[in-house]
Amino acid sequence: MGIFHRPGLPEDLPEPRVLWARWGLVAVLTATTEDEGQGIHRTGFWAGEQELRRDDCGCTWWTLAHQGDGRFVLYGEDESSDVKWHKPPIDMLSGVPDWLPFETLRDLLDGYELGCVYWWEKGAWARASYPTGLGDDGLDCGMSLFADWNGARNELAGFDRAVTDELLAAAEAYRLTPRALEGLVDETGAEHWDLPAMLRSLRQSGLGAGTVEHAS
Repeated sequence: MGIFHRPGLPEDLPEPRVLWARWGLVAVLTATTEDEGQGIHRTGFWAGEQELRRDDCGCTWWTLAHQGDGRFVLYGEDESSDVKWHKPPIDMLSGVPDWLPFETLRDLLDGYELGCVYWWEKGAWARASYPTGLGDDGLDCGMSLFADWNGARNELAGFDRAVTDELLAAAEAYRLTPRALEGLVDETGAEHWDLPAMLRSLRQSGLGAGTVEHAS
């Protein structure tokens, strides 16, 4: 497992192409039709339109959104974050690039629902400056599971490791196919899988053949 600092540093995060593949694969393999119907109360990992989500409806929630032109924004909250309670207040949106989804982020910030914001452009992650002495911004607890594949494996406990490793290689190459998921279900038993939901999640995630540009 890669080491995340507290508070997080931009260099702690894998590049978004890799982060997207690991997060997206977890979303695909854990997708269920039941979860799809939960609306705003949805939990777990899932793929939306140009974004990946994680939410346990408790202490942690995160969004990784593709903003186009090779840009990404990662934002969310873990209960370990000290940012929103810091005195004087920390403006996580001070001096950030103008392509971020400001209306969404400002609403979250004003509602004390935002723990940190990171963005990717020109080949690097960045964030706003933090004051000296800040203990944590929640990035470690929220994202360290994707620092390498071992962390993501923990979210797939009970699934065959050799099989999921093969799927990870396909996901990180953005060549994950419906046939691979169908083969997984056929070989390991459909009782653990919801294939229709998995296939829908695959389409949403952009991890399939011919979609490399989605997370490039």
